[in-house]
Amino acid sequence: MNVFLWVAQAVLAAVFGLAGVMHSTLPKERLHPMLPWVEDFTPARIRLIGVVELLGALGLILPAATGIAPILTPLAAVGLAITMLGAAVTHVRRKEPAAVAVNAVLLALAVLIAWGRFGPNAF
Repeated sequence: MNVFLWVAQAVLAAVFGLAGVMHSTLPKERLHPMLPWVEDFTPARIRLIGVVELLGALGLILPAATGIAPILTPLAAVGLAITMLGAAVTHVRRKEPAAVAVNAVLLALAVLIAWGRFGPNAF
């Protein structure tokens, strides 16, 4: 189970790391063709979402890998799960079922990591 959790953490960190870089660096005008939901948010809020995603991605890997405050790893997973809940609400409101499905998968993965790292496979 520990190996599975590490793989899940790496996958989730890669997804959120890439999304975070994209959301925090690209201007709203370049994001809009790929991500229509950005029209509902200010550029500052989009950047904030990107920074949260980047910090979550780092939090999934670095604390556990370095052994420095490893409790931050499941906390990062919980934070990303909350982020996905907010994203799902936005996509439901915008009637974007495909995006809700992606949010649900990422939410489930984050919850699984949080459960595993808080519980039976803690560091």
